[in-house]
Amino acid sequence: MTSETPLILLYNPKVAKPGYHRLPHSLLQLGTLLEGRYPYEIVDGNLDQERDRAGEIIERVRREGIRYLGVTIMPGPQLQQAVPDIKRIKTACPDLTIIVGGYFPTNHPNTCANDPAIDYVVLSAGEDTLPALLDTLEQGGDPATVAGLAFARDGQVIHTPPRPPHHPNDLPWYPYHKVPVERYVNRTHLGTRTLSHHSSFGCPFFCNFCAVVNMAEGKWLPESAERLGELTQYFRDKWHINALEFHDNNFFTSESRTAAYAENLLRRDLLLAWWGEGRIDTMLKFSDRTWRLLRDSGLKMVFMGAESADDETLKKMNKGGTLTADKTLALAARAAKYDIVPEFSFILGNPPDPHKDIERGIEFIRKIKEINPAVEIIMYRYDPVPLAGEMWLAAEQSGFAFPQTLDEWADPKWVRVQLRRSADTPWFKHNDRELMRNFETVLNAYYPTTTDRRLRSPLWRPVLKALSGWRYSLRVYRWPFELEAVQRRIRYQRPETSGF
Repeated sequence: MTSETPLILLYNPKVAKPGYHRLPHSLLQLGTLLEGRYPYEIVDGNLDQERDRAGEIIERVRREGIRYLGVTIMPGPQLQQAVPDIKRIKTACPDLTIIVGGYFPTNHPNTCANDPAIDYVVLSAGEDTLPALLDTLEQGGDPATVAGLAFARDGQVIHTPPRPPHHPNDLPWYPYHKVPVERYVNRTHLGTRTLSHHSSFGCPFFCNFCAVVNMAEGKWLPESAERLGELTQYFRDKWHINALEFHDNNFFTSESRTAAYAENLLRRDLLLAWWGEGRIDTMLKFSDRTWRLLRDSGLKMVFMGAESADDETLKKMNKGGTLTADKTLALAARAAKYDIVPEFSFILGNPPDPHKDIERGIEFIRKIKEINPAVEIIMYRYDPVPLAGEMWLAAEQSGFAFPQTLDEWADPKWVRVQLRRSADTPWFKHNDRELMRNFETVLNAYYPTTTDRRLRSPLWRPVLKALSGWRYSLRVYRWPFELEAVQRRIRYQRPETSGF
């Protein structure tokens, strides 16, 4: 293909909160192997969120004769935006071939493939599958010969053989010239000029509540520490960043790679703040030398799944068989020694006794805060994913079932379910939700997050702590109206909202 008119548009529907933009890593990764083969453009709905992106795509398809639209879909708010956009575009442009991929289509391929607005579903990583599909369609071949696909034919959904992911080290750097990178440089808690990167594929663990499992199937393929150092240097030189977020599913899987990257930053004198996601039991094994390197190289925070206060529940979650509640406490203490802040996420309200699970989790969170008050706490309600396991079976037995159509998935009720904060599941009752929400309100007042930049005023932190002190000390969580009023007044943002 030699025409400058795009053969395919890669669309990232709106998902990010206003004012915050993350580089569209999945679409940039697709571009690494489209580059030089097929003309394409990236359309990011998270930039200029007020624009009618679906309308613009329709107009371009009609005017320019674009033949393909690739759409990446995450569960939750992006799905709610993507579904009506896809249906509107297909209705207006019935000859346009629409291809979807990402976490949601990989976990629910039949639901996507059976929708008349979708022609093909790319399963798992798509940087090899998408060009192969375009080759086949452009040459009039049979898509059933392309690995890594699902699509409907004659009333049946065809699944072609899985395709292994491409190792990131063997891919070119992202085609940054395809997006206005400067617009993705953000002011965050980490720094005034923060960029993001995704440095690895997958995760080697099989936690049975995690959507990554179906995507990665236990594979973890990382970019080398040297390559990451070169990229960080490039970011610093070209866009003058002073902070970097790694949005890998598990950045800290390998201690040797982690330490080598920290050494690379120090050798290059790239003293910037950085953040990533890891596992408690993995990082607890890191040597003191590695922890010092991480601190000295600028690591400020690490997001980790603590998940539960109960070791039996952790086993049911299949947390690798090595994570225990005691290890969570040990990690909180160890991170404090090196001034690195852990962000612990908890999945509370687990069946079969969600209320007891929440109460146990609350007491455990209080214990963590005694050990390390700087720990950030993020609480979610258990949300099933379609995996075999005791927790999934318990959810099914309680009457839980996934929607069968995209229209159902895009319903606001199911968006709330996917955000894991509502009471819209059979085992999670309204009083469970109220207990979680009220405790969170008290906790966030007594221990305000360090990630909300609006709280840097010397006034609000002591006010919040004073108002919430009696509630926290006496464990009185019900009806915290006065705290909610103050938090609304200062527009308090929880760490999962204001952080990374």
